[in-house]
Amino acid sequence: MAGEEINEDYPVEIHEYLSAFENSIGAVDETLKTMMSVSRNELLQKLDPLEQAKVDLVSAYTLNSMFWVYLATQGVNPKEHPVKQELERIRVYMNRVKEITDKKKAGKLDRGAASRFVKNALWEPKPRNASKVANKGKSKS
Repeated sequence: MAGEEINEDYPVEIHEYLSAFENSIGAVDETLKTMMSVSRNELLQKLDPLEQAKVDLVSAYTLNSMFWVYLATQGVNPKEHPVKQELERIRVYMNRVKEITDKKKAGKLDRGAASRFVKNALWEPKPRNASKVANKGKSKS
């Protein structure tokens, strides 16, 4: 649309927005073509279960988001449609997967090493008798 003439069917002010929208739709179309070129089973066989869940959730969220946009273009308020609850349900599962991923990335505490580290790092006062015994030994020599 960048090299095309501006259509008089819509206000000139929104031409840039429409051009960006058209570019975004083209990018989505290319991404979908790439995803659809490989069978789902073939794709999922290469992934571990957590990655499979991520692919399924992103696919479901994308599909429902596109339906949200479709409803909006048809004059239906998507906030009052069941698709809103579906998007929220998918978002909850996405957060669960994120928590699991974060737990996997978190370092595990070696309690033995931590206690030795803290024990050796703490200052220990000398016993009162130890300094007197040391002084007595030095004065006799």
